[in-house]
Amino acid sequence: MNLLLLAVAPAMIIVAYIYLKDKFEKEPINFLIKNFVLGAIVSILVTIILGAVLNGYFIVTDSRNIIQILVKAFVVVGFVEEFSKYIIVRYYAQTNKEFNEPFDGIVYAVMVSMGFATLENVLYVFQYGAGTGIIRAFTAVPAHATFAILMGFFMGKAKFSKNKRLFNLIGLLLAILFHGAYDFFLFIDFVPGISVGAFVSLLTGFFLANKAINVHQKVK
Repeated sequence: MNLLLLAVAPAMIIVAYIYLKDKFEKEPINFLIKNFVLGAIVSILVTIILGAVLNGYFIVTDSRNIIQILVKAFVVVGFVEEFSKYIIVRYYAQTNKEFNEPFDGIVYAVMVSMGFATLENVLYVFQYGAGTGIIRAFTAVPAHATFAILMGFFMGKAKFSKNKRLFNLIGLLLAILFHGAYDFFLFIDFVPGISVGAFVSLLTGFFLANKAINVHQKVK
């Protein structure tokens, strides 16, 4: 199996799905690509730098310490990765004239997130092989998309609201919450069966993300 195709295909399928869900006005392909590339390059760089800084402050000294794992999941991973995507959507996409309807929040958040997820996935697949790629195609990549849809839903509302800061912040915090919960249950590998919690949180996110898409599809 072609490893590059395996690594890239899941994100491309999600991108195509969200693009087709945009019912009122399709976004310019060149601007979508720019957001995707910024997600793959800038968001990854911010994650590496900010993650390195926070890792220096929040060191996991005991792999069975729930508080340390909680901080790692929600702050070192959840906050860092979602914030790195958020700043691209907030200061690049949301300020552009092409961002002209609520659903665009979902579109651009997903584009940035899938740029991030694609590069991350390529690195994982080439390092760990096809088996990892297959697993991540049904877990990590859709998870990134789910967090992006939840964040993008509120950033779409923010663009056309007097409470712009509040809705943007809610979007960021919601993405961090679901991302952190997903990783938290995966990190606690010393408790048998608790990893099921990651899939419960992800399925809950899927349900809410689908509702978010349906709501914004009705608003032009």
